[in-house]
Amino acid sequence: MTEEVKEEQTNEKEEQDTATAEVTEETAVETTTEEEVRVEPEEEDVAVFTGDVDEEEKTYTYDQLQAASEDYTDEEFHELAGMYEDTLNEIEEKEIVTGRVVSVDEDYVVVDIGFKSEGMVQTNEFPDDLVENLQPGDEVDVFLDQVEDQEGQLILSRRKADILHAWETIERAAETGEIVEGKIQRRIKGGMVADIMGIDAFLPGSQIDVRPVRDFDAYVGKTMEFQVVKLNMSAENVVVSHRALIESDLEEQREEILETIEEGQVLEGIVKNITDFGVFIDLGGVDGLLHITDLSWGRVEHPEEIVSLDQQLNVAVIDFDEETKRVSLGLKQLQPHPWEEIDLKYPENIQVQGRVVSIADYGAFIELEKGVEGLIHISEMSWTQHIKHPSQLVSKDDIIDCVVLNVNEPEKKISLGVKQLEKDPWEDIDERYPVGSKHKGTVRNLTNFGVFVELEPGIDGLIHISDLSWTEKINHPNEVIDKDEEIEVVILAIDFENRRITLGHKQIEENPWEKFAEEYSGTNQVEGEVFKTTEKGVFVKLPHDLEGFIPASKTEAGGEPQENFEEGDTVEAFVIELDETNKNITLSQREKDVKEAKKSAKKTRGKQEQGPAPQTGTPTLGEMSGLADLKKEMADKEQAARNLQKKAEEVEEEEDNADEEE
Repeated sequence: MTEEVKEEQTNEKEEQDTATAEVTEETAVETTTEEEVRVEPEEEDVAVFTGDVDEEEKTYTYDQLQAASEDYTDEEFHELAGMYEDTLNEIEEKEIVTGRVVSVDEDYVVVDIGFKSEGMVQTNEFPDDLVENLQPGDEVDVFLDQVEDQEGQLILSRRKADILHAWETIERAAETGEIVEGKIQRRIKGGMVADIMGIDAFLPGSQIDVRPVRDFDAYVGKTMEFQVVKLNMSAENVVVSHRALIESDLEEQREEILETIEEGQVLEGIVKNITDFGVFIDLGGVDGLLHITDLSWGRVEHPEEIVSLDQQLNVAVIDFDEETKRVSLGLKQLQPHPWEEIDLKYPENIQVQGRVVSIADYGAFIELEKGVEGLIHISEMSWTQHIKHPSQLVSKDDIIDCVVLNVNEPEKKISLGVKQLEKDPWEDIDERYPVGSKHKGTVRNLTNFGVFVELEPGIDGLIHISDLSWTEKINHPNEVIDKDEEIEVVILAIDFENRRITLGHKQIEENPWEKFAEEYSGTNQVEGEVFKTTEKGVFVKLPHDLEGFIPASKTEAGGEPQENFEEGDTVEAFVIELDETNKNITLSQREKDVKEAKKSAKKTRGKQEQGPAPQTGTPTLGEMSGLADLKKEMADKEQAARNLQKKAEEVEEEEDNADEEE
């Protein structure tokens, strides 16, 4: 018995002892009062043995008491004793007995169990509906707690009888599988507490239903049927299950479904559980898996986008494994394939709208409708911008407009473009930027090989380092220009195929080398100003902002130049060598060098008369004699510059990719 039962037994015993004492006291008072006022009739004195032996009175021995009675024969005596014993029931303590109600009042119910005395049971131990209809003569089951207490009273309990009945019923149900009924009292950790005939039983959360329980509180107060799955009488521990009853009912239905299920069949089910990879559908005793890829023809991030718990829906059987009894289900198979007649829905060059569902390094995937996606390659995002990653222009879930470029129905691929929504700025680039025209631009980037200049948004050109100045020797563009600075340029060339423009800055001014060659070709004498002297020679400022160099061995005075020349001195010398490529002009004050230069020029002219010969090495004085040859050389240099620009842009692109990877 539980501690509650033991406590009730103690309380009942104390209340019955108190009641018995009150009854005894009242009886004693009444007896005393009657003895005080009653006049004793004159009757024969009845001998009463008090324990004191009076010598004058007669004393009876045991043998005399056992002797035959003069009033009854032995046969009559035994007959009377048997009749009395038959009126008494053979009862034992701690058992349930059936008694007859003698009387009922507000506090007690008097019950006769066939013993020599009657017992009293507190009224509150009976259910209210039973007490209201209880009448004398009705039979009730009570628990015989004690035959006699200290006052000689019979101790009975209805509550203990009910509890014992309940344990007997639960024990029988655990052995036979009998179904018991109970009421959910409250929720506790891991499950619920059910009241089964006054006994608290534990109902695990997993044993409430075959489907996962979402709201436990909704079951509180419900009356349900259970099966006893675990019983420990010594620990008074009872575990019940409602799910076992449902499973037994579904078993027949499950076998029927498994016998008739086949691929392509459409069944009705209820969403039982949702995971990241799919949905489990209850088909009525059989669980099937609806994989996330079979939920929709379109892209699905999580199954909760399509279904919800306890939702009822129709699904198609797409596979059934008879050995493992696994059922694979599909939802999208009940809908038409979105790629049917795709070329009619999305013809080429049509403008469409879609949602960005994924971004990769090479482009962005656009969902045009559920199950139909297209790719905007990074090269189709802008006519002019050099985009390193699609995220520079679009973000996930953006709604954008685009143009259908190509539809590949067998491979289910659609090529899309965004830049096609705008006019190609390169269509009339030669009209806006003809070769030889002058423009102003903004320096956007400086590299070792040149300067990138923005002519207009999206249109850039390259000034090679060799085209920055006619006269200065520049090691890096930052020596003469800064980023974001405005610069004037000349269009040197346009490469339509590769969308590249070659620019020049020095071409804004007239080429001083051409003028110098015209004026001082053929070993003409030139005048200049000394601005620097070294051990190797003298540096002289020449007309047209050019510089010349007189080697120490070619000075008129000879010896150390620092001793013979000072800064600011005016000197005269002859031009014996002109190298525009390396920006070198070699001078000499010796007549011997001039004669040798003239002989070399005559030989060069003789070769030119015989026919053109490939020009290699540094231009000689003889080569400078013809302006046509010089112009041809400059044209070749411009072509070389364009080739160098192309190579430079390729290097720049490789550097950008390397930076992006880092």
